[in-house]
Amino acid sequence: MTDTARKPLILISNDDGITAPGIAVLVRVMRRIGEVVVVAPNSPQSGMGHAITIGHPLRLDASRIFEGVEAYECSGTPADCVKLAKHQVLKDRRPDLVVSGINHGSNSAVNVLYSGTMSAAIEAAVEGLPAIGFSLCDYGHNADFSHTEEWIEFLTRQALAHGIPQGTALNINIPKKSAEPIAGARLCRQARAKWQEEFDLRHDPHNRPYYWLIGSFVNEDHGQDTDEYALANNYISIVPCQYDLTALYGLREMNASWQLSPTPTGGNAPAPITGSAEPALGESAESLG
Repeated sequence: MTDTARKPLILISNDDGITAPGIAVLVRVMRRIGEVVVVAPNSPQSGMGHAITIGHPLRLDASRIFEGVEAYECSGTPADCVKLAKHQVLKDRRPDLVVSGINHGSNSAVNVLYSGTMSAAIEAAVEGLPAIGFSLCDYGHNADFSHTEEWIEFLTRQALAHGIPQGTALNINIPKKSAEPIAGARLCRQARAKWQEEFDLRHDPHNRPYYWLIGSFVNEDHGQDTDEYALANNYISIVPCQYDLTALYGLREMNASWQLSPTPTGGNAPAPITGSAEPALGESAESLG
């Protein structure tokens, strides 16, 4: 088969586990686009963020869960799955795209930091691979993924045709299915929104205290260019994410006000770090909305 006729190689992972309904939908869609290899956790890993396994063995076992698809279940985290896939499963075969999901629940705003789904995608970006994390904004046990397939296929083909910026992973959130069709897709910035957390004190049958994390999601951002605004208006949100967490606006502020030597520097002051001439993605939320 010639290079022009070769199907793209697509690596699939997730954080809900290899038996989750979302990954089955993703496998079905990706098989229409290219050759698929799956490496996913053998149990749910939601909220693991970018954790990796250190000091414990990792298990990687072949799975027949997806008929006709090369698949493996891993004892580790989503980031572990991508690392093992690249270095052990695929070896000299470079994926054209890494996709993670479909997550059962939103990964918009600050949720991206806790997300195992997005950590698999961001780990791929660290490895120099183009990547997308897909999430459905529905936490219901019987969430309906049917309306996601057409959009996921369309956006995946866009990514393969036009590319994803180097070192970037796309965080794509899809609204919950409703009576209205999805209004479209928007490129967005991450909203300034967070969880207002509480810890509910409870007691077990032996009267020993334990805590249950509860809370509510608070959107402090009124901009109309955010993922939260897009999702609230029935649009798919697409946020380009980077693993370089340097706050360039913070560098500028600190260079202007901090003294970096305990003694007067005179003419020996170190040159300030000015950062890149190009702003980081989402660098200054204040300047955007």
